[in-house]
Amino acid sequence: MAQNLGMKKEVIPSLIRSIEDNEVVGFDDNVMKHCVLDVELMDSGENKIEPEISNDSLHHHRTPSISISMPSSPMEGQNPKRVAFNVELVGKNEPEPEPEPPTVSTTKFHSQPMPTGVGFEEAVAVGKFPKPLVRNPRIDNLKDERFTSFKTWSGKLERQLSTLRGKPPSEPPVSTPRENVPVDRYFDALEGPELDILRPSEEIILPEDKKWPFLLRYPISSFGICLGVSSQAIMWKNLALTESTHFLHVSPNVNLVLWCISVVLFAVVAAAYLLKIILYFEAVRREYYHPIRVNFFFAPWIALLFLAIGVPAKVTTELPHFLWYVLMTPIFILELKIYGQWMSGGQRRLSKVANPSNHLSVVGNFVGALLGASMGLKEGPIFFFAVGMAHYTVLFVTLYQRLPTNETLPKELHPVIFLFVAAPSVASMAWARINDSFDYGSRIAYFIAMFLYFSLAVRVNFFRGFKFSLAWWAYTFPMTGAAIATIRYTSEVSNIVTKLLSVGLTTIATLTVFGLLVTTILHAFVMRDLFPNDIAIAISDRKPKTVRKWFHRRAGSSEKDIEHYLKYVTSNEKDVVEASVTDKDVESQTPLP
Repeated sequence: MAQNLGMKKEVIPSLIRSIEDNEVVGFDDNVMKHCVLDVELMDSGENKIEPEISNDSLHHHRTPSISISMPSSPMEGQNPKRVAFNVELVGKNEPEPEPEPPTVSTTKFHSQPMPTGVGFEEAVAVGKFPKPLVRNPRIDNLKDERFTSFKTWSGKLERQLSTLRGKPPSEPPVSTPRENVPVDRYFDALEGPELDILRPSEEIILPEDKKWPFLLRYPISSFGICLGVSSQAIMWKNLALTESTHFLHVSPNVNLVLWCISVVLFAVVAAAYLLKIILYFEAVRREYYHPIRVNFFFAPWIALLFLAIGVPAKVTTELPHFLWYVLMTPIFILELKIYGQWMSGGQRRLSKVANPSNHLSVVGNFVGALLGASMGLKEGPIFFFAVGMAHYTVLFVTLYQRLPTNETLPKELHPVIFLFVAAPSVASMAWARINDSFDYGSRIAYFIAMFLYFSLAVRVNFFRGFKFSLAWWAYTFPMTGAAIATIRYTSEVSNIVTKLLSVGLTTIATLTVFGLLVTTILHAFVMRDLFPNDIAIAISDRKPKTVRKWFHRRAGSSEKDIEHYLKYVTSNEKDVVEASVTDKDVESQTPLP
């Protein structure tokens, strides 16, 4: 049979005709099912694989078989597939085709199952599978298009770099026009004294299910760390140079070390925020228009003033006058904006936005006056001292009064209250430097600061039991300022009480700064929870749709639910609230039957 197959000429197989004429005996019946098809098994190297079958299983009748090459589709002629046929099932009178030699393909693709788990790791170790690419989640955050609206170039820089690397340019994302978020939206969408808590009925425009890029989470309030450390350099400089504290034998090198640390720390914090300005300017702009965050834009310039005041004698003994004008110019520009809004009214009036953080916008005047007077300037320091004293008086009364529109400070923000002590402490030293004596004006400001300090210090329960945050650094700057003012007062009134008070306040301020610095480093680099998602910059500029159905069902709602709803009602629903109150009054006046 094999010889006949080799001698016959190559003809077209008659399989199709045989099937159509039903000439194949046993086709698709029980006889066909019991036939054994001879299928050739081949590996990736075109070598036949002999199946492992015992000799006992080969005693059955084995019929010869042939194989022909048939493409799976008309377009795949170069990749033949082998199909096995039983020769005896074809008509015996038909010529038997000669098997074609197998066509060797240059490229073969063999599908293999993808192992998972331990099997996948073993396959990678052996070399059968390439190592998977390790993706950095921080890079994925930068590539997330949901953050594109906050980028300075809206992704243009990334597309240009991709073009330079040879990648085809992708379609630019559709970005919405950037408009300033009105101040009403901050009050409608956020709550809390710092306006950094999202209301339950609001939504943010950034994803809530993942951590944002670091620069988006990096707030302007980070400069509070620089205020605390740089003020320590001033305090230890006064301890080393004041005659009334010579008994402590403080070396000037302590001031030099702290000043160098302050310079490095300010450089790091400022560089990080400068990157935020360059890469995410929209986030910086939203912080600037935030009615509370705008006060922290004074912090970088106040920190620079502290560095100028605490400069060691080994670095320089005299500072140029133009440095004072350079540092006070941005403070003056910010004050024109902030103080003008306080007077002009509207949503940014002082009675609406009054907060202990507003002291930062006032303290800059007294710090600038202190530095200018130490340089020998007269008119400029007096000008800023007068402006600061006028607005501090208004702010002090407003915060002390606590109008009904203001909310109570939560526990997390209780340390901010210590900013009450900062302004009068620095003001007493500034006026003493202007008059070259610690006279009655300086003493009045100093005594006010001491009273506020002790009135807050005795309330221990008021400042414990809450989670660590950057707001804790509000302790450091006012406490250090009170200690410096006490050292200055001790030089005028030197006795055992003032000396003990100087040592005590200095020790408390130093331990507080050191403890907060260590805690901040642990939360930043070990726990990595120092900078959570900054909700305050991610609010939408549109009011969400509200559902009022349950509001009209007064019988099915409790008094607490209705009060909770009225607390978060928007301005568009004032007519509904007024109508409800009117109905309530009418019902109360209706006599019972």
